[in-house]
Amino acid sequence: MTYQVAVAGASGYAGGEVLRMLADHPQLEVAAAGAHSQAGEPITAVHPHLTAYADRRFCENAPERLAGADLVVMTLPHGQSAALAAELPTGTKIVDLGADHRLDDAAAWEAYYGGPHAGSWTYGLPELPGQREAIAASDRVAATGCYAVSVTLALRPLVESGLAEADDVVVVAASGTSGAGNSPKKRLLATEVMGSMSPYKTGAHQHVPEIKQATGATGVSMTPLLAPMPRGIIATVTAKPAAAATAADVRDVLAKAYDGEHFVHLLPEGAWPATGATYGTNAAHLQGGVDLDSGRIIVVSAVDNLGKGAAGQVVQCANLMLGLPEATGLTVNGVAP
Repeated sequence: MTYQVAVAGASGYAGGEVLRMLADHPQLEVAAAGAHSQAGEPITAVHPHLTAYADRRFCENAPERLAGADLVVMTLPHGQSAALAAELPTGTKIVDLGADHRLDDAAAWEAYYGGPHAGSWTYGLPELPGQREAIAASDRVAATGCYAVSVTLALRPLVESGLAEADDVVVVAASGTSGAGNSPKKRLLATEVMGSMSPYKTGAHQHVPEIKQATGATGVSMTPLLAPMPRGIIATVTAKPAAAATAADVRDVLAKAYDGEHFVHLLPEGAWPATGATYGTNAAHLQGGVDLDSGRIIVVSAVDNLGKGAAGQVVQCANLMLGLPEATGLTVNGVAP
């Protein structure tokens, strides 16, 4: 059986990656590809690599153009999804890649995003305990933030197992420039980015409350970095151990948490994640250890911010919501060099 999918915000980087993955999906077809300022333009004028859509044009991000699809994907700027979702028929299956419905705490939303809280939907990270079943039973799913999925996969098992203290977590994570979207910004020009790394949103990144909600951590200090690469996230997560821990203890906790998971890979002992190995995939690569000097637990996580951090997660959730095998249309095999 084939299902029709409408994509709102398909002209952005994440929307384009959703279109790319759907083009090769055996049971999902794109019924509509919505855009704002690019509405009416050929899809390949914005995404020249998507030749499967050479005869297609963007439509408007209008509810009447999206309604009727079996599932709607929203890849819109934060704060825009809730209004559009409210105009779609009740019962329409939606996966929202924006932040509008991720947070349970209205105060956290207002503090980090501003404006009224639109309410929470089922959180779209299938690898969390019980979440796969909840996603499959839901019509409305809020996909994760890109940093949040990388950090959560690294941190959740440590807190849940009691290996790490929940109130002393430090994250330093670097993202490729596609994480900032495709709107023209001086700080994202090649001349500003190439050969340089810089922090941003230091001490107040919007994914911190999401990470705390998803992991059970109570104190998270996060420093995001802009890296001179187009895509990928690598997150170094350190935490104070609840008691003296060894590298074997850390690896054992991660191995048990992700035993049998198709998209989360604990690398062999001594091998550490690299962003390039995850490009174009829905995979997350993890490795854990203990700092020799401080005794702190270290877990490093790498994902493609447009894959497992965005479009891949959307397709994974869509598969579950439509009753399809979870891995359909997704790959764990990267592109190299």
